[in-house]
Amino acid sequence: MSEEILRSLVEERWAALEAEPTTGERRFRVSHLPIVVENDNRLAVAVDHHGHRHVLVPIQAHRRVRPGLDGPVLQLRKRPLEDDETYQTYADLSCLRSDLNDLFTDLCVDVLSTAEGHPESPLRALHHVLDRWKELFRSQGSPLTGEQLAGLFGELTVLCRLLEKDPSAHRLWLGPEGHRHDFSSGSTAVEVKAGAATGRKPRIHGLDQLDRPSDGSLALVWFRLQRTPSGSLGTSIVELVDRTRLLCDDEGSLLELLSTAGYRPADADCYQGVRFLIDEERWYDVAPGFPGLTTRDLIEAGLSVSVQNVEYTIDLSGDFPAPLTDHEVARVIDEIVQEAR
Repeated sequence: MSEEILRSLVEERWAALEAEPTTGERRFRVSHLPIVVENDNRLAVAVDHHGHRHVLVPIQAHRRVRPGLDGPVLQLRKRPLEDDETYQTYADLSCLRSDLNDLFTDLCVDVLSTAEGHPESPLRALHHVLDRWKELFRSQGSPLTGEQLAGLFGELTVLCRLLEKDPSAHRLWLGPEGHRHDFSSGSTAVEVKAGAATGRKPRIHGLDQLDRPSDGSLALVWFRLQRTPSGSLGTSIVELVDRTRLLCDDEGSLLELLSTAGYRPADADCYQGVRFLIDEERWYDVAPGFPGLTTRDLIEAGLSVSVQNVEYTIDLSGDFPAPLTDHEVARVIDEIVQEAR
């Protein structure tokens, strides 16, 4: 059954159940679907007396559902249902927020489609889909600021180029996890900076951000971004996120990284109008003589390193240092991808 047909089917069934009167015996209203899984059981959808929507995956009575999913948006529990003829246990996935029903429908269609393709193990199919979708319904934090979105846009632009070379290159994106460099394969690293100000004046955070890996190389990428109105030139942050998800071979891991970076798909509506146009892109080799202040510099100068939380700005507005050529940039991308394989 196609996803379009599944979507129409579950929306029709939910609407019919919601229209039924609620009584003591009809506090939980169920509609079985024409999707048969193990032991000739059928998947189902339901609506409870609060109006919350449910999808029901039949399981054997001794099976356990995954713990830990208990709101505030999604709830997963084991639910036995009995009528005059049958007694069946289900993994019951429900949405506790009606304003997210559209997203919950997308999730349920994914669950139903995956279970239909693996009828011998519908519970495993459910857990697999939840692994891929869990970031969507994670409790939301504060939306990213404009400056944070610009920084993320720069990092995702580089990530897309790495993923085009290797669909597993999300493993190189270490910045969200607190690594000193945004991307690293061990001996090759890339640090990304983005801003909208005139000139090239990236802000450096810490004494180790411009420290090259031992016996390795570090490239600094500068993006000058222009924020553009919705519907105009440029690329939206949501479009860029979608592109990385399309290119990546492990969407679940990518969603974890995005969440750690502060971006949650559930906030996508907040960012639909955030578009950036790249006015300038320059890659630099952070070699000896590159402007900056590092722990290595202080040690070589014979100074004691006893300061913390150092932040400073470097000025790359002039002709020195010279940026890398397109050929040299391509070589950096190839090297970091090759080293990670």
